[in-house]
Amino acid sequence: MHVRNQSALLLLGMVLAGCGALHEDAGEEVKAQACPAGVASRTKVVNAPGANPYTGLSGLVDVEGTLYFTVTPVGTGGAVLWRSNGTDAGTVQVKVFPAGVSAEGDAVAVGNKLFFQLHDSPTGMAQLWVSDGSASGTRLVRAFTPGFNGPALLSATAINGRLVFFHLSPSVAELWSSDGTSAGTVQVASLTGVLDLYFKNTLQVGNGLLFFRAQGGGMTLWRTDGTVAGTTFLKQLDAGAVSIAQVGRAGDQGLFVLRDGMNHEVWKTNGTAVGTLRLDTFGQSVRLIGGLGSKVYLARGAQLYSLSLSGGGRTFVTTLSRDNANQRPSVLRAVASGGSLYFSVALEGSSPVPDDVRLWVTNGTASGTRELFRSLHRSDDSYSPVFATGAGDVFFTGSPDGTRNRPWFTRGTVATTGRLANVNVPVVLGLDPDPFVRAGSRVFFPAIDETGLQQLWSVPASFSCPPGLAVSM
Repeated sequence: MHVRNQSALLLLGMVLAGCGALHEDAGEEVKAQACPAGVASRTKVVNAPGANPYTGLSGLVDVEGTLYFTVTPVGTGGAVLWRSNGTDAGTVQVKVFPAGVSAEGDAVAVGNKLFFQLHDSPTGMAQLWVSDGSASGTRLVRAFTPGFNGPALLSATAINGRLVFFHLSPSVAELWSSDGTSAGTVQVASLTGVLDLYFKNTLQVGNGLLFFRAQGGGMTLWRTDGTVAGTTFLKQLDAGAVSIAQVGRAGDQGLFVLRDGMNHEVWKTNGTAVGTLRLDTFGQSVRLIGGLGSKVYLARGAQLYSLSLSGGGRTFVTTLSRDNANQRPSVLRAVASGGSLYFSVALEGSSPVPDDVRLWVTNGTASGTRELFRSLHRSDDSYSPVFATGAGDVFFTGSPDGTRNRPWFTRGTVATTGRLANVNVPVVLGLDPDPFVRAGSRVFFPAIDETGLQQLWSVPASFSCPPGLAVSM
Protein backbone atom coordinates (compact mmCIF):
# COMPACT_ATOMS: atom_id res chain seq x y z
CA MET A 1 0.00 0.00 0.00
CA HIS A 2 1.34 3.45 -0.89
CA VAL A 3 1.42 6.28 1.60
CA ARG A 4 1.39 9.37 -0.63
CA ASN A 5 2.29 12.98 0.12
CA GLN A 6 -1.21 13.68 -1.18
CA SER A 7 -2.74 12.03 1.88
CA ALA A 8 -1.08 14.55 4.17
CA LEU A 9 -2.59 17.37 2.13
CA LEU A 10 -6.09 16.27 3.12
CA LEU A 11 -5.40 17.64 6.59
CA LEU A 12 -4.12 21.01 5.51
CA GLY A 13 -7.28 22.80 4.44
CA MET A 14 -8.88 22.34 7.83
CA VAL A 15 -6.52 24.84 9.47
CA LEU A 16 -8.01 28.34 9.94
CA ALA A 17 -6.51 31.73 10.83
CA GLY A 18 -5.56 32.86 14.37
CA CYS A 19 -3.31 34.99 16.54
CA GLY A 20 -2.10 35.34 20.11
CA ALA A 21 0.41 36.68 22.58
CA LEU A 22 4.16 36.37 23.02
CA HIS A 23 6.03 35.48 26.18
CA GLU A 24 9.34 37.06 27.14
CA ASP A 25 9.80 34.55 29.96
CA ALA A 26 7.66 32.67 32.44
CA GLY A 27 4.97 34.95 33.77
CA GLU A 28 5.77 37.96 31.55
CA GLU A 29 3.37 38.49 28.65
CA VAL A 30 4.13 40.83 25.75
CA LYS A 31 1.63 42.05 23.16
CA ALA A 32 2.14 40.44 19.77
CA GLN A 33 2.97 42.64 16.79
CA ALA A 34 2.03 42.26 13.14
CA CYS A 35 3.35 43.43 9.78
CA PRO A 36 1.10 45.76 7.79
CA ALA A 37 -0.82 44.18 4.93
CA GLY A 38 1.28 43.95 1.80
CA VAL A 39 4.67 43.14 3.30
CA ALA A 40 3.88 39.50 2.60
CA SER A 41 1.57 39.12 -0.38
CA ARG A 42 -0.04 36.58 -2.64
CA THR A 43 2.21 35.92 -5.61
CA LYS A 44 -0.30 34.01 -7.71
CA VAL A 45 -3.67 32.30 -7.61
CA VAL A 46 -2.63 28.75 -8.48
CA ASN A 47 -5.83 27.11 -7.25
CA ALA A 48 -8.75 28.58 -9.18
CA PRO A 49 -12.20 29.07 -7.63
CA GLY A 50 -14.00 25.74 -7.39
CA ALA A 51 -10.82 23.75 -6.71
CA ASN A 52 -10.94 21.10 -4.02
CA PRO A 53 -10.19 22.96 -0.75
CA TYR A 54 -7.68 20.27 0.26
CA THR A 55 -5.55 20.68 -2.87
CA GLY A 56 -2.12 21.90 -1.78
CA LEU A 57 1.25 23.01 -3.05
CA SER A 58 4.15 20.59 -2.71
CA GLY A 59 7.77 20.16 -3.71
CA LEU A 60 8.78 23.82 -3.32
CA VAL A 61 12.42 24.00 -4.50
CA ASP A 62 14.85 26.78 -5.39
CA VAL A 63 16.65 26.17 -8.70
CA GLU A 64 19.26 28.89 -9.14
CA GLY A 65 16.90 31.64 -7.99
CA THR A 66 13.70 30.32 -9.54
CA LEU A 67 11.02 28.62 -7.46
CA TYR A 68 9.48 25.37 -8.69
CA PHE A 69 6.50 23.60 -7.15
CA THR A 70 3.67 21.22 -8.02
CA VAL A 71 -0.08 21.33 -7.48
CA THR A 72 -1.98 18.04 -7.63
CA PRO A 73 -5.81 18.30 -7.55
CA VAL A 74 -7.12 16.06 -4.77
CA GLY A 75 -9.11 13.07 -5.98
CA THR A 76 -8.26 13.35 -9.67
CA GLY A 77 -4.50 13.72 -9.92
CA GLY A 78 -3.28 15.54 -12.96
CA ALA A 79 -0.28 17.24 -11.30
CA VAL A 80 0.77 20.65 -12.58
CA LEU A 81 4.41 21.76 -12.48
CA TRP A 82 4.88 25.51 -11.93
CA ARG A 83 7.80 27.93 -11.81
CA SER A 84 7.91 31.45 -10.33
CA ASN A 85 10.23 34.46 -10.29
CA GLY A 86 8.16 36.08 -7.54
CA THR A 87 5.76 38.04 -9.74
CA ASP A 88 2.24 37.24 -10.86
CA ALA A 89 3.20 37.37 -14.55
CA GLY A 90 6.33 35.35 -13.91
CA THR A 91 4.50 32.54 -12.11
CA VAL A 92 3.52 30.15 -14.89
CA GLN A 93 2.61 26.55 -15.52
CA VAL A 94 5.47 24.50 -16.96
CA LYS A 95 3.63 21.25 -17.66
CA VAL A 96 0.20 19.75 -16.97
CA PHE A 97 0.17 16.00 -16.45
CA PRO A 98 -2.75 13.64 -17.20
CA ALA A 99 -5.41 12.72 -14.64
CA GLY A 100 -4.21 10.05 -12.23
CA VAL A 101 -0.66 11.42 -12.10
CA SER A 102 0.31 12.95 -8.75
CA ALA A 103 3.44 14.39 -7.18
CA GLU A 104 5.24 12.39 -4.51
CA GLY A 105 8.55 12.37 -2.68
CA ASP A 106 11.14 15.12 -2.66
CA ALA A 107 12.12 17.38 -5.53
CA VAL A 108 15.83 18.26 -5.87
CA ALA A 109 17.78 20.96 -7.70
CA VAL A 110 20.89 19.78 -9.54
CA GLY A 111 22.56 22.79 -11.14
CA ASN A 112 19.96 24.48 -13.35
CA LYS A 113 17.76 21.38 -13.53
CA LEU A 114 14.88 20.22 -11.37
CA PHE A 115 14.45 16.51 -10.65
CA PHE A 116 11.04 15.51 -9.32
CA GLN A 117 8.95 12.39 -8.75
CA LEU A 118 5.46 11.48 -9.91
CA HIS A 119 3.22 8.53 -9.21
CA ASP A 120 1.30 7.26 -12.23
CA SER A 121 -1.87 5.61 -10.91
CA PRO A 122 -2.87 3.93 -14.23
CA THR A 123 0.42 1.98 -14.36
CA GLY A 124 1.28 2.04 -10.66
CA MET A 125 4.83 3.11 -11.50
CA ALA A 126 7.00 5.73 -9.84
CA GLN A 127 8.45 8.13 -12.38
CA LEU A 128 11.59 10.27 -12.25
CA TRP A 129 11.29 13.48 -14.28
CA VAL A 130 13.67 16.35 -15.06
CA SER A 131 12.87 19.92 -16.10
CA ASP A 132 14.78 22.96 -17.32
CA GLY A 133 11.73 25.16 -16.77
CA SER A 134 10.22 24.74 -20.23
CA ALA A 135 7.49 22.39 -21.41
CA SER A 136 9.74 20.85 -24.07
CA GLY A 137 12.57 20.49 -21.56
CA THR A 138 10.39 18.64 -19.04
CA ARG A 139 10.80 14.96 -19.76
CA LEU A 140 10.49 11.50 -18.23
CA VAL A 141 13.86 10.10 -17.19
CA ARG A 142 12.90 6.61 -16.03
CA ALA A 143 10.06 4.65 -14.45
CA PHE A 144 10.60 2.52 -11.35
CA THR A 145 8.54 -0.05 -9.51
CA PRO A 146 6.54 1.64 -6.74
CA GLY A 147 7.48 1.76 -3.08
CA PHE A 148 5.58 -0.21 -0.48
CA ASN A 149 5.42 2.33 2.35
CA GLY A 150 5.94 5.66 0.61
CA PRO A 151 7.87 7.21 -2.27
CA ALA A 152 9.93 4.74 -4.29
CA LEU A 153 12.94 7.05 -4.71
CA LEU A 154 14.60 8.07 -1.45
CA SER A 155 17.46 10.25 -0.20
CA ALA A 156 17.66 12.06 -3.55
CA THR A 157 20.76 14.29 -3.36
CA ALA A 158 22.78 16.46 -5.74
CA ILE A 159 26.34 15.08 -5.85
CA ASN A 160 28.97 16.27 -8.34
CA GLY A 161 26.40 17.59 -10.80
CA ARG A 162 24.30 14.42 -10.79
CA LEU A 163 21.28 13.15 -8.87
CA VAL A 164 22.11 10.28 -6.53
CA PHE A 165 19.24 8.34 -4.95
CA PHE A 166 18.06 4.99 -3.63
CA HIS A 167 15.30 2.84 -5.11
CA LEU A 168 13.92 0.25 -2.72
CA SER A 169 13.00 -3.19 -3.97
CA PRO A 170 11.56 -5.92 -1.70
CA SER A 171 15.02 -7.33 -0.89
CA VAL A 172 17.68 -4.69 -1.62
CA ALA A 173 18.35 -0.98 -1.81
CA GLU A 174 19.44 -0.04 -5.31
CA LEU A 175 21.76 2.96 -5.51
CA TRP A 176 21.29 5.02 -8.69
CA SER A 177 22.87 8.05 -10.34
CA SER A 178 21.36 10.25 -13.07
CA ASP A 179 22.45 13.09 -15.34
CA GLY A 180 18.85 13.71 -16.40
CA THR A 181 18.88 11.46 -19.46
CA SER A 182 17.63 7.90 -19.80
CA ALA A 183 21.02 6.63 -20.97
CA GLY A 184 22.77 8.51 -18.20
CA THR A 185 20.60 7.07 -15.43
CA VAL A 186 22.49 4.05 -14.14
CA GLN A 187 22.41 1.68 -11.20
CA VAL A 188 25.56 2.06 -9.14
CA ALA A 189 25.13 -0.69 -6.54
CA SER A 190 22.69 -3.19 -5.06
CA LEU A 191 23.00 -3.23 -1.28
CA THR A 192 21.40 -5.18 1.54
CA GLY A 193 20.87 -3.90 5.05
CA VAL A 194 20.66 -0.18 4.25
CA LEU A 195 18.93 1.43 7.21
CA ASP A 196 16.19 4.03 7.70
CA LEU A 197 15.92 5.47 4.19
CA TYR A 198 12.21 6.18 4.75
CA PHE A 199 13.21 8.27 7.79
CA LYS A 200 15.76 10.30 5.77
CA ASN A 201 18.65 9.13 7.93
CA THR A 202 21.37 9.88 5.41
CA LEU A 203 23.90 12.72 5.40
CA GLN A 204 25.36 14.83 2.61
CA VAL A 205 28.90 15.70 3.66
CA GLY A 206 31.14 17.42 1.12
CA ASN A 207 30.79 15.72 -2.25
CA GLY A 208 29.48 12.46 -0.83
CA LEU A 209 26.29 10.90 0.52
CA LEU A 210 26.73 8.96 3.77
CA PHE A 211 24.40 6.12 4.69
CA PHE A 212 24.15 3.40 7.33
CA ARG A 213 24.11 -0.38 6.90
CA ALA A 214 23.53 -3.37 9.18
CA GLN A 215 26.29 -5.88 8.38
CA GLY A 216 27.28 -9.02 10.24
CA GLY A 217 25.11 -8.03 13.19
CA GLY A 218 26.80 -4.63 13.50
CA MET A 219 26.37 -1.06 12.27
CA THR A 220 28.57 0.40 9.53
CA LEU A 221 28.85 3.77 7.80
CA TRP A 222 29.19 3.94 3.99
CA ARG A 223 29.88 6.72 1.52
CA THR A 224 29.00 7.21 -2.16
CA ASP A 225 29.82 9.86 -4.73
CA GLY A 226 27.43 8.31 -7.24
CA THR A 227 30.02 6.06 -8.90
CA VAL A 228 30.79 2.36 -8.51
CA ALA A 229 34.37 3.03 -7.41
CA GLY A 230 33.24 5.79 -5.06
CA THR A 231 30.69 3.67 -3.18
CA THR A 232 32.72 2.32 -0.28
CA PHE A 233 32.68 1.14 3.32
CA LEU A 234 33.80 3.97 5.57
CA LYS A 235 33.81 2.77 9.17
CA GLN A 236 32.34 0.24 11.58
CA LEU A 237 30.41 2.13 14.23
CA ASP A 238 29.32 -0.70 16.50
CA ALA A 239 29.80 -4.46 16.59
CA GLY A 240 26.22 -4.94 17.74
CA ALA A 241 22.81 -3.96 16.43
CA VAL A 242 22.09 -0.31 17.20
CA SER A 243 19.61 2.12 15.70
CA ILE A 244 19.83 5.63 14.27
CA ALA A 245 18.09 8.12 16.55
CA GLN A 246 18.81 11.31 14.57
CA VAL A 247 21.05 12.91 11.96
CA GLY A 248 22.02 16.59 11.74
CA ARG A 249 24.70 19.12 10.85
CA ALA A 250 27.16 21.51 12.46
CA GLY A 251 28.64 23.67 9.71
CA ASP A 252 30.41 21.34 7.28
CA GLN A 253 30.34 18.45 9.76
CA GLY A 254 27.72 15.72 9.71
CA LEU A 255 26.24 14.66 13.05
CA PHE A 256 24.33 11.57 14.09
CA VAL A 257 23.03 9.94 17.25
CA LEU A 258 23.07 6.16 17.70
CA ARG A 259 20.77 4.46 20.20
CA ASP A 260 22.42 1.49 21.93
CA GLY A 261 20.00 0.30 24.58
CA MET A 262 19.67 3.11 27.10
CA ASN A 263 22.77 4.86 25.77
CA HIS A 264 22.65 7.59 23.12
CA GLU A 265 25.98 8.14 21.36
CA VAL A 266 26.68 11.47 19.66
CA TRP A 267 29.00 11.23 16.62
CA LYS A 268 30.51 13.65 14.13
CA THR A 269 31.82 12.93 10.63
CA ASN A 270 33.63 14.86 7.91
CA GLY A 271 33.09 12.06 5.41
CA THR A 272 36.33 10.21 6.15
CA ALA A 273 37.04 7.23 8.39
CA VAL A 274 39.53 9.12 10.54
CA GLY A 275 37.16 12.08 10.80
CA THR A 276 34.23 9.96 12.00
CA LEU A 277 34.40 10.07 15.79
CA ARG A 278 32.17 9.56 18.80
CA LEU A 279 31.95 12.80 20.79
CA ASP A 280 30.08 11.62 23.89
CA THR A 281 27.64 9.06 25.27
CA PHE A 282 24.55 9.92 27.29
CA GLY A 283 22.59 7.48 29.43
CA GLN A 284 19.26 8.77 28.20
CA SER A 285 17.68 10.21 25.06
CA VAL A 286 19.22 13.36 23.56
CA ARG A 287 18.16 15.58 20.66
CA LEU A 288 20.58 17.46 18.41
CA ILE A 289 19.91 21.19 18.03
CA GLY A 290 22.83 22.31 15.85
CA GLY A 291 26.29 23.79 15.72
CA LEU A 292 27.72 27.22 16.55
CA GLY A 293 31.40 27.72 15.89
CA SER A 294 33.40 24.85 17.36
CA LYS A 295 30.54 23.43 19.40
CA VAL A 296 27.40 21.38 18.85
CA TYR A 297 24.38 21.88 21.09
CA LEU A 298 21.87 19.28 22.21
CA ALA A 299 19.07 18.79 24.69
CA ARG A 300 18.87 15.98 27.24
CA GLY A 301 15.34 16.37 28.48
CA ALA A 302 15.10 19.97 29.73
CA GLN A 303 18.87 20.35 30.05
CA LEU A 304 20.85 22.12 27.31
CA TYR A 305 24.46 21.00 26.73
CA SER A 306 27.28 21.85 24.38
CA LEU A 307 29.87 19.40 23.05
CA SER A 308 33.21 20.44 21.67
CA LEU A 309 33.61 19.28 18.05
CA SER A 310 37.28 18.74 18.80
CA GLY A 311 36.36 16.16 21.43
CA GLY A 312 36.80 18.29 24.55
CA GLY A 313 33.77 16.94 26.39
CA ARG A 314 30.38 18.31 27.39
CA THR A 315 29.41 21.54 29.11
CA PHE A 316 26.08 22.22 30.78
CA VAL A 317 24.51 25.44 29.47
CA THR A 318 21.12 25.87 31.12
CA THR A 319 17.74 24.28 31.84
CA LEU A 320 14.75 25.01 29.61
CA SER A 321 11.71 26.13 31.60
CA ARG A 322 8.60 23.95 31.84
CA ASP A 323 5.19 24.39 33.42
CA ASN A 324 5.75 21.36 35.66
CA ALA A 325 8.38 18.71 36.28
CA ASN A 326 6.31 15.98 34.62
CA GLN A 327 6.53 17.58 31.17
CA ARG A 328 9.14 16.09 28.83
CA PRO A 329 10.70 18.66 26.45
CA SER A 330 11.40 17.37 22.95
CA VAL A 331 13.24 19.44 20.32
CA LEU A 332 11.36 19.27 17.02
CA ARG A 333 13.29 21.41 14.53
CA ALA A 334 16.16 23.88 14.66
CA VAL A 335 18.10 26.30 12.47
CA ALA A 336 21.19 28.48 12.87
CA SER A 337 20.97 32.19 12.08
CA GLY A 338 23.19 35.15 12.98
CA GLY A 339 25.27 33.37 15.61
CA SER A 340 22.26 31.83 17.36
CA LEU A 341 20.25 28.62 17.22
CA TYR A 342 16.46 28.82 17.00
CA PHE A 343 14.53 25.69 17.92
CA SER A 344 10.96 24.52 18.53
CA VAL A 345 10.31 22.48 21.67
CA ALA A 346 7.27 20.33 22.42
CA LEU A 347 6.32 19.90 26.07
CA GLU A 348 4.96 16.38 26.18
CA GLY A 349 2.57 15.52 28.98
CA SER A 350 0.22 12.65 29.67
CA SER A 351 -1.78 12.91 26.42
CA PRO A 352 -0.59 12.23 22.86
CA VAL A 353 -0.95 15.94 22.04
CA PRO A 354 1.81 18.13 23.55
CA ASP A 355 0.79 20.41 26.41
CA ASP A 356 2.51 23.22 24.52
CA VAL A 357 5.07 23.88 21.75
CA ARG A 358 7.41 26.84 22.17
CA LEU A 359 10.09 28.67 20.21
CA TRP A 360 13.49 29.15 21.86
CA VAL A 361 16.76 30.84 20.91
CA THR A 362 20.28 30.35 22.27
CA ASN A 363 23.69 31.82 21.55
CA GLY A 364 25.29 29.05 23.60
CA THR A 365 25.16 30.82 26.97
CA ALA A 366 22.68 30.62 29.82
CA SER A 367 21.93 34.36 29.64
CA GLY A 368 21.50 34.15 25.88
CA THR A 369 19.01 31.29 26.01
CA ARG A 370 15.40 32.46 26.12
CA GLU A 371 11.89 31.56 25.17
CA LEU A 372 10.57 33.68 22.29
CA PHE A 373 7.05 32.52 21.51
CA ARG A 374 4.20 30.33 22.63
CA SER A 375 2.46 28.55 21.18
CA LEU A 376 3.48 26.83 17.98
CA HIS A 377 1.20 24.21 16.47
CA ARG A 378 0.18 21.64 19.10
CA SER A 379 -0.36 18.24 17.54
CA ASP A 380 0.99 14.74 18.02
CA ASP A 381 2.15 14.59 14.38
CA SER A 382 3.19 18.23 13.75
CA TYR A 383 6.85 19.28 13.61
CA SER A 384 6.83 23.07 13.97
CA PRO A 385 9.29 24.50 11.42
CA VAL A 386 11.92 27.21 11.86
CA PHE A 387 13.52 28.71 8.75
CA ALA A 388 16.44 31.13 8.36
CA THR A 389 15.92 33.60 5.52
CA GLY A 390 19.63 34.34 5.18
CA ALA A 391 18.91 38.04 5.80
CA GLY A 392 18.72 37.92 9.60
CA ASP A 393 15.10 36.88 10.08
CA VAL A 394 13.84 33.48 11.15
CA PHE A 395 10.35 32.39 10.05
CA PHE A 396 8.11 30.02 11.96
CA THR A 397 4.43 29.16 12.15
CA GLY A 398 2.50 30.27 15.21
CA SER A 399 -0.66 28.69 16.54
CA PRO A 400 -1.51 30.18 19.94
CA ASP A 401 -4.95 28.51 20.06
CA GLY A 402 -3.55 25.08 19.15
CA THR A 403 -5.27 24.79 15.77
CA ARG A 404 -4.63 27.94 13.75
CA ASN A 405 -1.30 28.30 12.01
CA ARG A 406 -0.03 31.66 10.73
CA PRO A 407 3.38 32.82 9.46
CA TRP A 408 5.55 34.70 11.99
CA PHE A 409 9.06 36.11 12.02
CA THR A 410 11.65 36.85 14.69
CA ARG A 411 15.05 38.51 14.91
CA GLY A 412 15.84 36.98 18.27
CA THR A 413 13.85 39.03 20.79
CA VAL A 414 10.21 39.40 21.67
CA ALA A 415 10.35 43.02 20.54
CA THR A 416 11.49 41.91 17.08
CA THR A 417 8.96 39.10 16.74
CA GLY A 418 5.81 39.62 14.71
CA ARG A 419 3.20 38.09 12.47
CA LEU A 420 3.92 38.24 8.74
CA ALA A 421 0.39 37.99 7.41
CA ASN A 422 -3.17 37.16 8.37
CA VAL A 423 -3.21 33.92 6.38
CA ASN A 424 -2.99 30.25 7.25
CA VAL A 425 0.11 28.15 6.50
CA PRO A 426 -0.25 24.37 6.08
CA VAL A 427 0.83 22.28 9.02
CA VAL A 428 4.18 20.48 8.72
CA LEU A 429 3.67 16.77 9.37
CA GLY A 430 6.49 14.55 10.60
CA LEU A 431 9.38 14.49 8.13
CA ASP A 432 7.72 16.80 5.61
CA PRO A 433 9.93 19.70 4.47
CA ASP A 434 9.49 23.19 5.89
CA PRO A 435 6.85 25.31 4.11
CA PHE A 436 9.28 28.22 3.61
CA VAL A 437 11.73 28.26 0.67
CA ARG A 438 14.01 31.10 -0.39
CA ALA A 439 14.47 31.56 -4.14
CA GLY A 440 16.29 34.65 -5.33
CA SER A 441 15.42 37.66 -3.18
CA ARG A 442 12.09 36.32 -1.87
CA VAL A 443 10.88 33.68 0.56
CA PHE A 444 7.91 31.66 -0.72
CA PHE A 445 5.32 29.66 1.20
CA PRO A 446 1.86 28.15 0.60
CA ALA A 447 -1.00 29.85 2.41
CA ILE A 448 -4.79 29.65 2.65
CA ASP A 449 -6.04 33.19 2.18
CA GLU A 450 -9.39 34.88 1.50
CA THR A 451 -9.91 32.57 -1.49
CA GLY A 452 -10.33 29.69 0.97
CA LEU A 453 -7.71 27.74 -1.01
CA GLN A 454 -3.96 27.21 -0.84
CA GLN A 455 -2.18 29.83 -2.96
CA LEU A 456 1.44 30.85 -3.48
CA TRP A 457 2.55 33.65 -1.14
CA SER A 458 5.92 35.34 -0.71
CA VAL A 459 7.78 38.05 1.19
CA PRO A 460 11.09 39.80 0.47
CA ALA A 461 13.98 38.09 2.24
CA SER A 462 14.90 41.56 3.54
CA PHE A 463 11.91 43.48 4.87
CA SER A 464 10.95 45.96 7.57
CA CYS A 465 7.83 45.91 9.72
CA PRO A 466 7.43 48.99 11.93
CA PRO A 467 6.82 48.17 15.61
CA GLY A 468 3.66 49.03 17.39
CA LEU A 469 1.01 47.44 15.17
CA ALA A 470 -0.88 45.09 17.48
CA VAL A 471 -2.29 41.79 16.31
CA SER A 472 -6.10 41.80 16.33
CA MET A 473 -7.28 39.10 18.72
